Amino acid sequence: MSNQIDFSDIAPFDDSQFQEKMALLVKEPGFEHAVRYVMPNVNYDDFVKELMSISDKESFQTKIMWPFLEMLAKKTSAGITIGGLENINADMAYTFITNHRDIVLDASFLNLCFLRNGIHTSEVAIGNNLLIYEWITDLVKLNKSFIVKRNLRITQALEAARHLSAYIHYAINHKHESVWIAQREGRAKDSNDLTQESLIKMLALDGGKSIASNIASVNLVPVSISYEYDPNDYLKAREFLLKRLDPDFKKSQRDDLFSMETGMLSFKGHIHFQVGRCLTPELADLVDVTDKAEVVKRICSMVDSSIHSGYRIYPINYIAYDLLEHTDAYVSNYTPEEKEGFVVYVERQLDKVDVPDVSEPDRAYMREMMYKMYANPLRNKLHTLAEGAGNSKI
Repeated sequence: MSNQIDFSDIAPFDDSQFQEKMALLVKEPGFEHAVRYVMPNVNYDDFVKELMSISDKESFQTKIMWPFLEMLAKKTSAGITIGGLENINADMAYTFITNHRDIVLDASFLNLCFLRNGIHTSEVAIGNNLLIYEWITDLVKLNKSFIVKRNLRITQALEAARHLSAYIHYAINHKHESVWIAQREGRAKDSNDLTQESLIKMLALDGGKSIASNIASVNLVPVSISYEYDPNDYLKAREFLLKRLDPDFKKSQRDDLFSMETGMLSFKGHIHFQVGRCLTPELADLVDVTDKAEVVKRICSMVDSSIHSGYRIYPINYIAYDLLEHTDAYVSNYTPEEKEGFVVYVERQLDKVDVPDVSEPDRAYMREMMYKMYANPLRNKLHTLAEGAGNSKI
């Protein structure tokens, strides 16, 4: 039974532990440094007093995280909007599954939208590869995050997947807490968002019934995230190039930290979340399908169709598509000035790539990859709408 398992290794801290864990966190030099970095004008002593007056995770989110995220949204975006809230029943707990653009902010800004609309925030899945220091683990567990263990040996990985699945089912069906999880491990570097089959298999491990029934019990709700600009676009282009030059290239922890920092603190333009319909009613059609691989494939397809049809398409997505395909098919969706601005933007971003001796063909390759990043949401939305799976307009 899920509710008798010890989840303390991965679960958010219990409210009974909150003040004890916070008292340890505020003494961490690394935490103080991070706070001063993202809030340069902070009076740290006063901030610590405020933190120590808080007694639970919910109050931490409303009193500390909400104002912080509003400040971040104001400084680094042209506004955050959300649609589809009518698909959420306040009395239910859901598994919100989204495409993955930004390491930190995808879930944080979705929770900000929930806070603004009086909706209970979700617990957030975060990979342990990002928890470089112990104080970061403590911070995220104080902020309603649970841990996804990665880079394990096969036997350990299966056990970790079972444990994670049991926790998500427990959170939804016993704690009545919604959870957020990305549709794949790591971000889709080229913005071609496709659900990882292993993720659906993990969610279906707990529940003791068929795959479709087990997934139905966690109330899967796809959410589309559309950032106008991706501050990490040039870092992703750099990674594509380095992998092309050396197939064994692996990012360092420093790379991950820099991506987190860049994504958080740089300009993102407009940001939109579109909440899709809960997939539970649709899953009833799959309960009697005996081919497990087919069931997983069809659930992935449902999630992908919902996410792709929910994208908000910005002028730069049309521009990137036309530049990539050497066409003017969508020229009516942007101005010549917007096109020129986007071309200049891409070149400026490419100028930031810190790889020595980049040849013109290498730069052309990175440019093409950046165009792809911005064209793929439009491509996927067009494809999904053409199949009749979506009901929204571009």
